[in-house]
Amino acid sequence: MAAVVQAQTPTPTPTPTPTVPASAPIVPSAPQLAASSYILLDANSGEVLMEHNADEALPPASLTKMMTSYIASLEILRGQIKEEDLVLVSEKAWRKGGSKMFIEVGNQVKVIDLLRGIIIQSGNDASIAMAEHIAGSEEAFADLMNSHAQRLGMTTTHFENSTGWPAEGHLSSARDMATMAKAIIRDDPVHYKIYKEKEFFWNGIRQPNRNLMLWRDSTVDGLKTGHTEEAGYCLVSSAERDGMRLIAVVMGTDSEQARAAETQKMLTWGFRFFETKSFYEPGQVLSTEKVWAGVDDQVQLGLADGLTLTLPKGQVEKLVAGITVNSPIKAPIVAGDVLGEVEVKLGDEVMHTAPLVALAGVEEAGIFGRLWDSIRLFFYGLFN
Repeated sequence: MAAVVQAQTPTPTPTPTPTVPASAPIVPSAPQLAASSYILLDANSGEVLMEHNADEALPPASLTKMMTSYIASLEILRGQIKEEDLVLVSEKAWRKGGSKMFIEVGNQVKVIDLLRGIIIQSGNDASIAMAEHIAGSEEAFADLMNSHAQRLGMTTTHFENSTGWPAEGHLSSARDMATMAKAIIRDDPVHYKIYKEKEFFWNGIRQPNRNLMLWRDSTVDGLKTGHTEEAGYCLVSSAERDGMRLIAVVMGTDSEQARAAETQKMLTWGFRFFETKSFYEPGQVLSTEKVWAGVDDQVQLGLADGLTLTLPKGQVEKLVAGITVNSPIKAPIVAGDVLGEVEVKLGDEVMHTAPLVALAGVEEAGIFGRLWDSIRLFFYGLFN
C-alpha cells in the first residue's frame, strides 16, 4: 500500500505583477538557425529548450580543447600538477600548425600559462604541450579524454587528439559539447573564470579571445570557439542572468559572425521566455516516515539530486508538489533506497517526477524488536 502526502509546495513568494488577461504564458516558436546542429539547455535543470540534429556526429574542431582544458583543471584540483609547474615544450608541440600560443621548442612554460593559451588563444601548441605533460604523449592523453567523455555520458564523442585537428573518427555532437560545458562550469568554477578573459599576451604577441559573444553580451562568460573547413564555424557559449544559466551550442555555421549571431538568437529567446527555479536542495528532508523492525523507528526522505525546473515564465508559482511514500517501510534500509516518489504538477499535468530516497540507513532490529513490530504491524494493517 502507499501513502500519499502533500509535500511543501515549491512556490516562491510571488512579487506583485500587473494583471494580464492571458491564462498561460505565450512562448513563440524557437528561432530557426543557420547551423548544421545546435542545442540550448539550462545548465542547472538540464532542460533542453531547443535543439536541431543535436546528436549528429560532427567534427568538433577546437571545441575539442574544452576537454583538454577540463582534464588539466581536474589534474590541478587533484594535486597531480600545479599551476606553477614548468612544462618543457616538445618539438611536436612547437611544430603544430593552425592556431598557436607561440611557445618555443625547448622552453619551459607554466601550466597556468598553457591553460590560458588553450582557452583564450586556442593554441594547438599549448594543447599538445599540456597533453604530453599530463599523459606523456598526445596519444595517451586522447585515451584519457575518451575515458572522461564516457564518464560524463558523452555518447557520440570520440577523440583522436588534444586539439581538434581533423582526424578520421574524431567526432562529437552538440549535445555532448553541452554536456562538456556543464562539467567545466560545475566541476571547476575557479578556472572557469579564464573562459571570459578577452585576451592573453604571450611571447610578445597579444591575441584576443575568438568568442565574439564576450563583447556582444555582458552576461556571457564562456566557453570556446572552433573552426576547420570540415567543421565550419562552431561555438559553445554560456551566459547567466538573474541566477539562470543557459548553455548554447552551434556547429557548422558559415562564418565567425554567423556563429555569434545564431548564438545570440538562442540566448535571447531562452532568457526572455523561460525561467529556472531551484525548489529542493540535494539531501533536503522532505518527509520523516515510520520505520518498522529497525533500530531506529524513523527515516528521513528526500531527493538525492534536488529539484530544479525550467518552465515558461509565469508557470513556476502555479506548481504544486506531492509525495507518495511506500508503506509500510521495513528495516534494513540503505541510504539511497527508493521509498517513494515526488510528483510536481501544473494543474492536472505532471511536469516532473523524481525518486524519494532514504537520506540515511536504518539497521534491522534484534529478534525481539522484529517480533514485536511484526505483531504491531499486523494490527496496524487491520485498521489502516
